[in-house]
Formats: sequence, structure tokens, C-alpha cells
Amino acid sequence: MRRDIGERVWAAAVWTMVAFFVLNLLAMIGSVVVNSFGTRWFNTWLPSGYTAQWYALAWDEFQLPDILIVTLEVVGTVVVLSGLIGVPTAYAMARRNFPGKQAVMLLFLLPLLVPPITYGIPLATVLYQAHLAGQIWGVILANLVPTVPFVILIMIPFVEQIDPRVEAAARVFGAGTLRLFVQVLVPLLTPGILAALLLVLVRTIGMFELTFLTAGPTSQTLVVALYYAVFAAGVRPGQSVDAMAVVYMVTTLVWLLIALRFVNPTQIVTRAKR
Repeated sequence: MRRDIGERVWAAAVWTMVAFFVLNLLAMIGSVVVNSFGTRWFNTWLPSGYTAQWYALAWDEFQLPDILIVTLEVVGTVVVLSGLIGVPTAYAMARRNFPGKQAVMLLFLLPLLVPPITYGIPLATVLYQAHLAGQIWGVILANLVPTVPFVILIMIPFVEQIDPRVEAAARVFGAGTLRLFVQVLVPLLTPGILAALLLVLVRTIGMFELTFLTAGPTSQTLVVALYYAVFAAGVRPGQSVDAMAVVYMVTTLVWLLIALRFVNPTQIVTRAKR
């Protein structure tokens, strides 16, 4: 009886904490959205009036069309290159044993364990010396540093779950390495690939430090442009900054919903249990 009461109290406490967190999150997002439409909001529960002019101001002042295009180019390129580099590397790491393999695995872990700002400054220095920083390719290369190891570490368990006899059978029937990888392994690894690239998508959209250190005036992504909108010199209405924040949230949500049409995040857990 006491155990049942204790479990109920614990469950109630957990759900109370979850509800408190969700309410605070919704309140913060709601205040930003409401303020982005408000004309004046001071010492009242709601703004005194509403207008959409702040979105037009943010659209023109912050050059949002160009920033959205750059963000799409950076995110799309990083996702594709991370998959093209990370999946074959994960296959090699899963199927081959060689001296120093553990050291290589540790090397892959470092960009994920170390804060990006720690290695971002020397990385940006190297890219500036190579005349790549300040351009879109410098931003892409900087974002590949954490995303490629991320894909590799996610994909290794998926590769290890494939029976090597499947590959041996394909080779018996005359499949070369490229044909084996494209026609046999990729279909089997598709759930893992899609799940890994979904996480890369979310990570790249929100990656601030590396993008901030390597971006130039024409290669800023949305998250960096939002930072400049908040902290740049000059006086601008707070509503226009909140309008840009809403555009950032909506853009991220749209890309995430599009990605979720092709992949279920629970595929990582489901596949690992098999």
C-alpha cells in the first residue's frame, strides 16, 4: 500500500515538473510571438495594439531573403556532405580492424565532447589563412567538423547489425564494392542514414559558434543574423527583433517537419533493439 502511494506521489511530482517546464516554454515562445505583433507593450498583460509592420521591417532591415537562401544552402550542403563522408567511413570503421583504431574513435569523439568555441577559434584562424572563412564554403567546412563524426558514431552500430554474410553473398553473385554499397548496404542502412541526417539538420540550423566565427557579411545563417540583430550597434525596435526570432523558429520548424515526413526519430532506438 505504501509502495503504491509512493509511486503515485513520485508520478505526480514528475508530471508536475514536466507541466511546469512546458508551461514556461510555451510562455516564453508566446511572449515573443505576441510582442512581434504588438505596437506597444508596457505594464499590461497584452499589447495595446497589433500590427504586422515589424515583419516587413525585419524582412527589409535584416535582408531575410538572402539570409534564408544562405541558410538553406549551408544546411543542405552540410547534410549531404556529412552523409557522403560519414556513412562510408562508418562502414570502414565497423568492418575493419587496424592499429590505432581506438585512437581514431577518440578523435571522432573530440568534436562532440569539446565545446565548439574551444576549437572554433583556431579552426577559424586556419580557414582565414586559407582564404575560406568569410565565404559560404568556410561556413560549410567548419560545420562539417562536428557533423561528420556525429554521423560516423551513429552509423557504426547500424553497420555492425548487418550480417557480413549478406555482403559475402552479394560478392559471390558478382557485386563489386560500389554496387554492393549502393544496392545492398544503403537500402539496409536507410533508417539509420535518415535518422542521422535529421539530427545533423537540426544541429546545423542551430550551430552558432562555428558559423559565427567563420561567416562573413554574405554567408551568415539565420541564427547568426539573429545574434547580430540583437547585439549590433544602433537602436531598433524590440518587436522587429522578435519578428526575426519568430521567422527563425518557423523556418526551423518547417524544415524539421519536412524532414520528419521521411524519417521517424525513433528508428534509432527501434533499430538498436533488433
